[in-house]
Order: sequence, then C-alpha cells, then structure tokens
Amino acid sequence: MVRLERLTAEHATAVLAFERANRAYFAGFVPDRGDAWFAEFDTRYRMLLAEQDAGICHFHVVLDAAGELVGRVNLIDAEDGSAELGYRIGEHAAGRGTATAAVAAVCRLAAEAYGLAELTAVASVDNPASRTVLGRNGFTVVGGVSVNGRPALRYRRAL
Repeated sequence: MVRLERLTAEHATAVLAFERANRAYFAGFVPDRGDAWFAEFDTRYRMLLAEQDAGICHFHVVLDAAGELVGRVNLIDAEDGSAELGYRIGEHAAGRGTATAAVAAVCRLAAEAYGLAELTAVASVDNPASRTVLGRNGFTVVGGVSVNGRPALRYRRAL
C-alpha cells in the first residue's frame, strides 16, 4: 500500500535524505542531478513549492505503509488540461508495485483534484521497468524522443 502526500515544507528533510540515499541508483536510469542540485537544495525546494502554489506543478511524496518516504511522483507544467508525469521510486521499494500504485494514485488525483484531462510521460528505451509502469496504468506510446542523447518513448493517457 502506498499513500501520496502533496509536497510541503515539512517534507524537505526527508526528500533531501531520499535523494541522497538513492542518487547512485537513480543515475542508472536518468541523468544525475549533479552536485549543484544538492548544494542549492533549500533554494530549489522553495522554488518547487512556489510553482506548486501557483498551480503550475503538483508535487507529491510517496509513503509506504509505515509512513517512510519511498518515492516521488510529480505533475509538471500543468496547463490547458494536461501535465507531464514524472516519478522516481527508491531502490529499496523498487520491484514491489510501488511505482505502479503511485502512478495510479496520481492519475486519480490529476483528474479529480487538479481537473486535468490528459497526462504525458517519457521513459527511456533502456528502462523497461518504467515503461511497464506506464503501460499498466493505461499510457500508450505516441512517439519517440531523445533524452540527453538516449532514445526514449513519449507516452500519453487520457484521464
């Protein structure tokens, strides 16, 4: 079981710890955030909260049954009824259905709480786990793209 919570200032310490603990793991799938991201975390975090307050983005932490932060799931650039989905699940929660459940939960929120009608997402071709999560949640491939020089697929789901 997973629970999503909308990102708040109170999550900052746990988010930073989660990102640090999983940095090497995430770098195997997506470009590394870089040292500057961690050095400027407080400023960047305040900017995320401001974007959320403005309704531009909707950020969430993913909590397990014990209340531990095990992931993040976000809706970016929400406008005209659409947003881009992004997510990351920590190494210790991977392979247990956590990402599939978190994406399903954010799809419900996107439609019911945020009034969105469509979500898009991108997954690199060499990340079959992410592609499976999207497929299990009703996303379909709509084209190919390149992300940091790596081949990827663009997905779409109507809500």
